[in-house]
Amino acid sequence: MLNFKRYRRVPVVNLPDRQWPNKEIEKAPVWCSVDLRDGNQALIEPMVVEEKIEFFNFLVKLGFKEIEIGFPSASQIEYDFLRQLVERNLIPDDVMVQVLVQCREHLIERTFEAIQGIKQVIVHIYNSTSTLQRDVVFGMSREEIKQIAIEGTELVKKYAKDFEGKITLEYSPESFTGTELDFALEICDAVVDIWGGTKENPVIINLPATVEMNTPNVYADQIEWMNRNFKKREAIILSVHPHNDRGTAVAAAELALLAGADRIEGTLFGNGERTGNVDILNIAYNMFSQGIDPQLDIENVNECIDIYERCNKMQVHYRHPYAGKLVFTAFSGSHQDAINKGMYALKERNQEYWEVPYLPIDPSDLGREYEPIVRINSQSGKGGVAFVMDTYFGFKLPKGMHKEFADIIQVIAEEKGEVAPEQIMSEFKKCYLDQKEPLHFRKCKVEDLSDADKSFDTQVLVMYTESGKEGSFITAGNGPIDAVQKGIQELYGVRFKVLDYSEHALREGSNAQAAAYIHMLNMDTNEATYGVGVSSNITRASIRAIFSAVNRLKK
Repeated sequence: MLNFKRYRRVPVVNLPDRQWPNKEIEKAPVWCSVDLRDGNQALIEPMVVEEKIEFFNFLVKLGFKEIEIGFPSASQIEYDFLRQLVERNLIPDDVMVQVLVQCREHLIERTFEAIQGIKQVIVHIYNSTSTLQRDVVFGMSREEIKQIAIEGTELVKKYAKDFEGKITLEYSPESFTGTELDFALEICDAVVDIWGGTKENPVIINLPATVEMNTPNVYADQIEWMNRNFKKREAIILSVHPHNDRGTAVAAAELALLAGADRIEGTLFGNGERTGNVDILNIAYNMFSQGIDPQLDIENVNECIDIYERCNKMQVHYRHPYAGKLVFTAFSGSHQDAINKGMYALKERNQEYWEVPYLPIDPSDLGREYEPIVRINSQSGKGGVAFVMDTYFGFKLPKGMHKEFADIIQVIAEEKGEVAPEQIMSEFKKCYLDQKEPLHFRKCKVEDLSDADKSFDTQVLVMYTESGKEGSFITAGNGPIDAVQKGIQELYGVRFKVLDYSEHALREGSNAQAAAYIHMLNMDTNEATYGVGVSSNITRASIRAIFSAVNRLKK
């Protein structure tokens, strides 16, 4: 049995008058990518300089205006990467690079050497403040921990005096979620005071869920409490850096925005230590799905996936929100039917807003194709097969035909598993379009009798082969379909009845073809089936559909 008694609950915040539950996200935050630092340090095989440069350029292309590029005082490769960005003039004027450094003078001095020549830089200092780490890691009092942050701020201020560009200070009380709120506030206020933060020159106070320790609402309470109690809130850009230990980083970040956060640090697809950082793309697409401009150029999620997988040597999960290969795919029959009807309604009504069951967002807005929306296996139903036939091949099967053809595909799916669109089309040809035995329609001649004194207005001469033997008949009726039906009845001495007929164009232009569908009943056996015919001439298409149905009924 699980020994759950080994664990005790993490304390929550007493905030009975919390305001964040009544608020809504109305705009995108300031985004800061930490892929090149927090994300990179979590890789089994960290990126080399050229990979980091490629990733940096891509983040710029996506529209990130703040990018944490590493820990230049920690290793030579981090230092060299930063210098490459400077010497190759790769940092746009409107992008701030962010460098992380511990509150130690030799590391801060080395960091300032690395950032020479950059126009605007965020120098990000941190020290761990949690109750647990003060006890078991540092063996320090609250005042001693606070002094580390103060001295770090003073050192950055000292070296910033001779720096030619603009320095923005960022401070993180690491392990904020395990720190007493009054102590976290005391340290952050001290940092802002010593730096001399103002509305015009604010300090970024970053409150990280270094370890996600409780439910997202508790994190939101912590952020709101800090937001309310900062001594100089106007001098602060309130940032959050959620991790995903409990699997709720996205929710924690979104609730933190409601609680007053201005800025989010995270990574593409949530790469990072342990279970990862918060997934910036996930949050951005969530906003997009609610009609909010995410302020990132993320129209092509496949491009994001490509560079992420190539540079990080990691794969995006098939079920990853928005990006996974299967997230816009339905195998369930009821889902497929709803999607099919939703897509049809969207087109017919010419709606302003996207509303399709099970698809909260239009896949094409992310650079995804419609084709993978419906995939067919043994769990699929009639709506899914009809959707594939329409989306891939342009055949708009009559509603009554959905089950008949889906039952054929179901047998294949139960035997082989997933059925590809090409297999479905192959079976459609075999069962309907290529039904040429025993009767094979060859050609016809249609004559209009409407001006003659006749009971019927159409006469048809039909030439065919039956089991390879040529034959023909002349028949009359109220239109070609009625005439050919009568001719076949006479040919076989069987009573056939057309229950339904429909047609549509398969494609436009000079090479346009039409598809015709006949639902036919053998009145002697009470058996009914569909036939399908295709031709550039709608009359020929209709006659082929009749022959297709008759051949299916005679099997």
